[in-house]
Amino acid sequence: MPQKERGHFVNIPIRIPQKTPQTTLALAIGTAGGASFWALNLPLPWMLGSMLACFCAALVKAPVHAPSALRPYVIPIIGVMLGSGFDTQTFSHLLEWALSLAGLIAYIAIAAAVVVPFYIKVGRLDPVTAFFAAMPGGLNEMTVIGGELGGDEKRIILSHAARIVVSVSLIAVYFRLVLGYDVSNTSLPNGIDATLSLKNGAILLGCAVMGVFMGNALKLPAANLLGPLILSAGAHMTGLTHSAPPPILVTFSQVILGTMMGCRFMGAKPRLIIETLALSAGATTVMLGISLIFAVTLHSLFGQTTEQVLLAYAPGGLTEMSLVAIAMDADVAYIALHHLARIVILVAIAPTILARLAQYLKH
Repeated sequence: MPQKERGHFVNIPIRIPQKTPQTTLALAIGTAGGASFWALNLPLPWMLGSMLACFCAALVKAPVHAPSALRPYVIPIIGVMLGSGFDTQTFSHLLEWALSLAGLIAYIAIAAAVVVPFYIKVGRLDPVTAFFAAMPGGLNEMTVIGGELGGDEKRIILSHAARIVVSVSLIAVYFRLVLGYDVSNTSLPNGIDATLSLKNGAILLGCAVMGVFMGNALKLPAANLLGPLILSAGAHMTGLTHSAPPPILVTFSQVILGTMMGCRFMGAKPRLIIETLALSAGATTVMLGISLIFAVTLHSLFGQTTEQVLLAYAPGGLTEMSLVAIAMDADVAYIALHHLARIVILVAIAPTILARLAQYLKH
């Protein structure tokens, strides 16, 4: 309201961020989509529902904008929640998982050997774009390095976004319809205390805040997620706390994540989105098929169930696959550790081995 000063009205401008209306609309659409999926008892309702709703909005060029400003606040919440899936017995399992982690390296190599030619021959992408679009993880690093080597950054970004969308959707539907798991609840890891005392709340908040600082100081990949995850895992593995973030915060975070995933396609031409989504669906299905082969043939050797190996090797994102793991009461620590290892491996070799291989294919 104008303020009167010495007989004159002085206009005090109220500055609203330029994209606030579009972001608000995106969140409203995402929340409506999540609520619809929840009402229909569909798998991963708050994340998949918001993601699909915002994807459709982006496809029809609705004036939506990703709530990226909220990402630094919700990602640590997810990290703390995933860390709560670790417990005092996790230490004793690390050596047992060594063989499974070694198999992950073979999986990455085989998946790349199959999917890169698929992108080149079926998708008609140039070798550099195909190579960095095919890698199952490290989106930011794959995009930056692929762009520097002459790849199409937009296609690389869209391919990775589509990979996560397709992976989460197919995995959720497969576990729900084929295996009969209830994957509609992703509030808390199995066995976690739902009550949150002042002490436990302070511990979890400390894990979130200090984890972000630690992750960025150590320059960890996905620092805002991994830093809080590591500190939260440490707190739960040492028995310092057995609590997790309130379910309402986790649900809110999933809506934010789903909305951002759906809005990633905003600005791209509908034809490019459909082509990339179709191509990525084919590539992701191939990778999931390879994951399933590893899970069926090697789960006994790894000392795990077929379902847990499938989730650990699936080409989805760390956050998304961990949420699926929570929904089906799987071992979150085992699955999260494998996805973390895959990201670290890809990020570590991207500037050297991957770059050289991509340049070799280009020539």
